[in-house]
Amino acid sequence: MNGPSLNQFLILSALLFAVGVYGLLTRRNLIAMLMSVEIILNSAALNFVAFHHFRWGGDAAGAVFPIFIIAVAAAEAAVVLAIVIVLFRHKQQLDVEQADSLKH
Repeated sequence: MNGPSLNQFLILSALLFAVGVYGLLTRRNLIAMLMSVEIILNSAALNFVAFHHFRWGGDAAGAVFPIFIIAVAAAEAAVVLAIVIVLFRHKQQLDVEQADSLKH
C-alpha cells in the first residue's frame, strides 16, 4: 500500500492532541490557549478523516463532519477573540488570571 497507514494517522493525531493539551495546561496567555484548543479540534478532525478513508473509502461524505468541526472551531475562535479584545482593552494584558475581571 502506498502512503501512510491508519496507525500513522492515529499516532499523528495523538501527538497533536498531546501538544494541544500540554499547551492548554501550561500557557497563561489567552491567545496561546486558543491556539491549543484549535490544535485539539484539528486532531479530532484528522481522526474522523482517517477513519472514514480507511474504513469506508474516499468518498466526499466523510468530509462533512470534519468541515462541521472546522466551522464550529472558527465560530469559537471569533467569540474568544472578541472576549480577548475586551479583556485587553480593560487590563492591557492577556493573562488568564485577569479574566475574572470581566465580571465587574
